[in-house]
Amino acid sequence: MLVRRTRKIKSNYESIALLDKVLLGGLQQNILIRGEDVNNPLMLFLHGGPGTAQIGFAPKFQRELEKDFTVVNWDQRGAGTSYSVELTPEDLTVDKMVNDTVELVEYLLNRFNQPKLFLVGHSWGSLLGILVSQKIPELLYTYIGIGQVVNMSEGERLSYEFTIGKAKELENEKAIKELTLLEFDPFDMNYLTKQRKWLEKFGGSFIGVNTYSLIYSNILFSNEYTIKDWFSFLKSGRFSLNALWESLFEYNFIESVPELKIPVAIFAGKHDYQTPYELAEKYYDELHAPSKKFIWFENSGHLLNFEEPEKFAIECRKIKEEFFVTA
Repeated sequence: MLVRRTRKIKSNYESIALLDKVLLGGLQQNILIRGEDVNNPLMLFLHGGPGTAQIGFAPKFQRELEKDFTVVNWDQRGAGTSYSVELTPEDLTVDKMVNDTVELVEYLLNRFNQPKLFLVGHSWGSLLGILVSQKIPELLYTYIGIGQVVNMSEGERLSYEFTIGKAKELENEKAIKELTLLEFDPFDMNYLTKQRKWLEKFGGSFIGVNTYSLIYSNILFSNEYTIKDWFSFLKSGRFSLNALWESLFEYNFIESVPELKIPVAIFAGKHDYQTPYELAEKYYDELHAPSKKFIWFENSGHLLNFEEPEKFAIECRKIKEEFFVTA
């Protein structure tokens, strides 16, 4: 019988490599904790989607990060190994996900006896990350946003315009026909599937990785997920997206969160039109924070931490050196 496990870490310090379960919001949820030295600061990742859990594939991209941080990946409620057929769409709300995140932050800080951690939000997780940063700034060193969600309504409009514009520029008649016949409706999953298909083909989703290297290659070689878990990953992704997607459009952070009381770093892929980079740039320009920085990833789209993992680790190390002071 296949069981979940994670590769041990060889280190001159007290390392940690652990798959664990934690009760959040009354639901059992799964986390992966990896790092070369447990005295390093914690870095908690809020994955994208909604529902794109990353315990099954993230570790191979995070080995450099593990030298400087105790890295925590979390399958959020309803996603990956935290999915259950007993869950209903009502169990997945933005408020409940925010509360789960706060509980997890408090749990990790208590467990490792640390005062704060570094919070990283990717895509949907970046919406969650802004809301959590607003709620518990005293528990966070810095917030790092990747593929930052700012205004979903405007973002989806820009994403469609980019896609149809690229189709015309490349004179791709098949794409032009299919996209022109689509009625712009980002709430319609059929529209979203077709638009994202062409967005990916035109390099507006990711360029430094592909679906095989990110997901499918790990089905046979990832220890953190079993084959059964990968089926759950696919099923839970659809479930989470359907449950949460429309609620993402209720937020416009330029208006609702003009200020954060912690340092903020926005990492943006120069080719990202899944959450269009110009909105992240606009939000950064208008955001008030104690300190802030905007870092371009020139060879990335929406998945920059997987497309350029070495650069991502270097930039995170710089942030650690700036904001983490050992006792």
